[in-house]
Amino acid sequence: MARLEIGDKAPAFTLTSDSGKQVSLSDFAGKRLVIFFYPAAMTPGCTKEACDFRDSLATLQDAGYEVIGISPDKPEKLAKFVAKESLTYPLLADTDKEVLEAYGAYGEKKLYGKTVVGVIRSTIVIDPDGKVELARYNVKATGHVASLSKALKLV
Repeated sequence: MARLEIGDKAPAFTLTSDSGKQVSLSDFAGKRLVIFFYPAAMTPGCTKEACDFRDSLATLQDAGYEVIGISPDKPEKLAKFVAKESLTYPLLADTDKEVLEAYGAYGEKKLYGKTVVGVIRSTIVIDPDGKVELARYNVKATGHVASLSKALKLV
């Protein structure tokens, strides 16, 4: 599994959102985009991270960033997650994990001391030209958005 590096071209994708719409990377051409990859909707860590992005969305958008979340969940589960947590940005379903793999966010990871294969909690920031501006892998759910905001010089 290759991880993305600063300056890499972001892999193109089209996925189904929580609202059933098709969303593509090209929809964000000319904009800055924060993509966070998370293991599963409605789990404690993922809920914390998703809500942190919701609570920080205005600050990110004021600085010119859009936000999307991607997980292997089905669109129906994502819709329930959005409704339950009042999320205000799109969640995309990558049920075959192709986009997760293309972005280096799926593969071997340590979980409770064991090596397992799964989603690697990651955040990739894409610049207006479609290139990687920042790539963070194995991030912690708690405090990640604050750390990201600092890295993007928003605080």
